[in-house]
Amino acid sequence: MANFAFNNSPAFNGRNPSAAPAIPTPAQLEEQYRLPSPDADQMERMSYEDVIAKTVTGFAVLIAGAAIGWFLTFLLIPAAIGGFVLALVNTFKKKPSAALVLSYAAVEGIFVGGISSVFATMWDGIVPMAVFGTLGVVGVTLALFTSGKVRASARTTKIFLVALVGYAAFSLVNFGLMVFGVTDSMFGLRDTLIPGLNIPIGVVLGILVVFLAAYSLVLDFDMVKRGVEGGQPRIYGWTAAFGIMVTVVWLYVEILRLLSYFMPRN
Repeated sequence: MANFAFNNSPAFNGRNPSAAPAIPTPAQLEEQYRLPSPDADQMERMSYEDVIAKTVTGFAVLIAGAAIGWFLTFLLIPAAIGGFVLALVNTFKKKPSAALVLSYAAVEGIFVGGISSVFATMWDGIVPMAVFGTLGVVGVTLALFTSGKVRASARTTKIFLVALVGYAAFSLVNFGLMVFGVTDSMFGLRDTLIPGLNIPIGVVLGILVVFLAAYSLVLDFDMVKRGVEGGQPRIYGWTAAFGIMVTVVWLYVEILRLLSYFMPRN
């Protein structure tokens, strides 16, 4: 991507700062007059404070939904489907919508609360450990990104995308095998022991996916940085909040599943 500093500098954008401004023609003036007036979101620009406020709002709604899902576990499957659909809608919608992002947060919160309740009935204390583990990964990743020690790069992003596609394919096949009864273990192929190591595939895969989710957070933070520095409209703060929520929920579920391999079952 082009360097914003270069684009913003007259020395690199083809404009001569000492040259006299060009006089617009009547046709150009007419064209500018006919342009629609910018709305409030187009006038205001992204800021870190605004993105933080939108993200906190999203997580507040998500936590409220999780409280509902904790007690109404029968909503787990409908919430999973609804969250997936809303995630697709928010991903492919050209202009962000606060209502859709918060709707996703509420429905996904019900899913998170439901699955947390199910795991809590089988493993005592697993939910608090997963919550603190998630907060720890997010905090460390943010600190490393803020300090400049970790940055998104084209090479690493390509490796990340290849690994993500591979993981998605594995998860899809594993889900199909579980649905059709090919495997009756709780996590399907993840519970298969690695020959010679006597370790479930889910342990190795879980550690790898935690690193993938952490790098996904780096990409989210980088998107926020580019949006603020590029002067993007304020409305795109909801896109940043949505992306961070998706990654954090993914990270939490993976840590929850990973911890289950190390804790005694009730």
